[in-house]
Amino acid sequence: MNNTALTEKHIALGAKMVPFAGYNMPVTYEGINAEHATVRNGVGVFDVSHMGEFILKGENALDLIQRVTSNDASKLYDGKVQYSCLPNHDGGIVDDLLVYRIDEKTYMLVVNASNIEKDWNWIQQFNTNAVEMHNISDKTSLLAIQGPKAADALQTLTDVDLASMEYYTFVKGTFAGVDNVVISATGYTGAGGFEIYFDNEHADKIWDAIFEAGKAQNIKPIGLGARDTLRLEMGFCLYGNDIDDTTSPIEAGLGWITKFSKPFTNSEALQAQKEAGIQKKLVGFEMIDRGIPRHDYEIADAEGNIIGKVTSGTQAPSLQKAIGMGYVAKDFSKEGTEIFINIRNTPIKAKIVKFPFYK
Repeated sequence: MNNTALTEKHIALGAKMVPFAGYNMPVTYEGINAEHATVRNGVGVFDVSHMGEFILKGENALDLIQRVTSNDASKLYDGKVQYSCLPNHDGGIVDDLLVYRIDEKTYMLVVNASNIEKDWNWIQQFNTNAVEMHNISDKTSLLAIQGPKAADALQTLTDVDLASMEYYTFVKGTFAGVDNVVISATGYTGAGGFEIYFDNEHADKIWDAIFEAGKAQNIKPIGLGARDTLRLEMGFCLYGNDIDDTTSPIEAGLGWITKFSKPFTNSEALQAQKEAGIQKKLVGFEMIDRGIPRHDYEIADAEGNIIGKVTSGTQAPSLQKAIGMGYVAKDFSKEGTEIFINIRNTPIKAKIVKFPFYK
């Protein structure tokens, strides 16, 4: 089991630790609902140092990224971030990721923790033009400081004007007295905030500085449990649940990051799928009757015919209702359509709703 540079901090704070993607990670400190509310209404700090980071450098770095990712990275400028995915040869997704343009010849890719080796090997096989690749995952820490009070909590730690940063942009600057920190206006909660990348050796110093600076905003540490409920309320996909090697980006509602203005892995087949029309679609639903949907529960129509399956589900803390995501046959994907979730062999009524659940 791998530890992050901050594992001892979490244990000292009384976090409940669980194995996640090969790492010993905090799932909760004071309870998922309380931590969820802290991020929605205030500010909280997630240690997400288990995520993977690759640096791609050289004349042909952009060309390589263009060939392996679905989005159009030529639209990036220095300091801009892009959400994208790595399509496979079979219509599915190797991983979803963030692409950071540091300069014209230098990019950082941020990938899911469980897919670091898989993604590295996947990209490497397309590296036919001598792009310099560095896997910096093991030496990089990543903190997500999320919530509407994040800028106020962090502003004393940097000269960068945090409040004026646009969503999905980043700067490299000094943070908490540490140089060369990537400060990114990104996150996986829908609550606003920042993600901060730095070398492991500075982890304790930066963690302590953040909690000292954010005292007035009642900043708190947050576990992965609340990260899941927060992202689900926004309808954000989780790799391994809502998207995987068998789900196409078109089916997953990720057509907006699938740009056919350039060729990429399996782009012709995905374009054909888009033009022909999909047979199933990732939808959001909320429960009408009492019951909590869980991953892999069957979705049925009124006659009991199986029309799909749940990929993610929870009792949404901000909404006080049970919600879920899942793939259904396209005929059942329209907003307002009544469906049934089979919970312990009992069909429980639900209806299709638009993303995001939390508005």
